Amino acid sequence: MLFTSFFKIIFYEGRNFQGRHWECSSDCMDTFRHFNCCNSIRVSGGHWVTYEKPFYMGYQYILSPGEYPDYHSWMGFNNCIRSCQMFPPYRGSYRMRIYNRPNLMGHTMEFMDDCPNVYERFRYRDIYSCNILEGYWIFYEHPNYRGRQYFLRPGEYRACGDWSCHNPMVGSFRRMRTLI
Repeated sequence: MLFTSFFKIIFYEGRNFQGRHWECSSDCMDTFRHFNCCNSIRVSGGHWVTYEKPFYMGYQYILSPGEYPDYHSWMGFNNCIRSCQMFPPYRGSYRMRIYNRPNLMGHTMEFMDDCPNVYERFRYRDIYSCNILEGYWIFYEHPNYRGRQYFLRPGEYRACGDWSCHNPMVGSFRRMRTLI
């Protein structure tokens, strides 16, 4: 990728950027050989999705350029990061359809902007399936962009498990925007 040298994430074992660290500039499906735990992160370029488990599984954390002095600052549930992916730059339009039933069925609504409270706009608390038509999106477990995070690329998600969620409740979502 043309911009790879500009994208970098640094994982630190200690809080406040202390202790052993590892710099990464590409996707890594298993970080275990590089560090034991992760208590702080510095993103100096690009946007990243980090995962609690190897092979891009478990809790997801979406990180923009900046400093994260402890795992609470990236809304982490613990100090375990075991894989990461760089989020590709995107400058296009955003559009998705959400559904209150699996397999892209039931009540549907199309969105092109952020939604801080799904129930207020959609009148349903559960999103069982969705179709990401354009752009990259983040679903949050609770309103106002709080709780577990789920990164969605363009494509059809016929069940909430397709985006690694075990519960169809989505409280808010936003577009994942990048600056190049």
